[in-house]
Amino acid sequence: MNRRAFALLCSHLVAMAASSGAAIAQSPRCADVVPGQRPQNTAREFVGKTLDEIVERGWIEFAVYENFAPYSFEADGKPNGVDIEIGRIIASALGVEPRFRFVQAGETLDSDLLNYVWKGAAVDGYVSNVMLRVPYDSTYACRVEQVVFTGQYAGETVAIAYSKAAYPDAVQEPDEDGRHPDAPVPAFFRFDTVAVENDSISDFYITGQVGAAVGNARRFKSTADAMAALAAGETMAAIGPRGQLEWQLPDGLAVHKPLMPGFAVGRWTLGVAIHHSHRDLAYAVDDAIAAALADGRIAAIHEQMGLTFLPPER
Repeated sequence: MNRRAFALLCSHLVAMAASSGAAIAQSPRCADVVPGQRPQNTAREFVGKTLDEIVERGWIEFAVYENFAPYSFEADGKPNGVDIEIGRIIASALGVEPRFRFVQAGETLDSDLLNYVWKGAAVDGYVSNVMLRVPYDSTYACRVEQVVFTGQYAGETVAIAYSKAAYPDAVQEPDEDGRHPDAPVPAFFRFDTVAVENDSISDFYITGQVGAAVGNARRFKSTADAMAALAAGETMAAIGPRGQLEWQLPDGLAVHKPLMPGFAVGRWTLGVAIHHSHRDLAYAVDDAIAAALADGRIAAIHEQMGLTFLPPER
């Protein structure tokens, strides 16, 4: 994910999976999880708008990450992207107008949820009705009691984009598992150059698990910049979230999903976050997303944007 917030969450999950994943899996959900300490002066008060109030006023606001193609961005002054279309599906199901609030990512996912979902920023802050593209983890959801995590609408996975010229023996048609024979796998980057977003979960994996040689991993501000470097021939490959690699994929490049040994969080589920006071809204949003998954509308959104749709774990 093109956000430090998710990278930090993934780091937390990797450590947790290594140290206590088995114990959690064998216990009832939330039984072994201590809720996070709430900041001072933040009681569990009623915040935001009820479902009835949203319907009565005629619009619903979604918090989405800014400049985050292909998920949420502005094109010709209008909201665009996968998450924008998901928001429109939800609004249509509720019979209201969708409005989108483009927000910046904080240092952690906790801070994003505090600022945009359950409290509001300290200066001129307020909460949005729904936040989209929130990575879902059951244990994390148990820890953050102020938020309802629901409406899982897609999965995401880390993949590898590569230059066909650099790997001429790679078969371009993937096998049934989405892998291209002879295309680069993580071990290649001990010797081959690879572009990666700095301080992302992919960066941590390449340097920590794979042990890419110094200089082989070229770091960039974003996955989009890493893909631009690959397209320009500066590297042989790039690694990152599959959707960002596939977005407007230039000729001469291909994307595949190889096996990634030791990658504890190489796949994740994305959903929505809503203030805990508004469970009726959360149920309505989840119903709208479930219907759009069932009839293929969400898969069609990804296909129209040239992206591989990975069904969520619900």
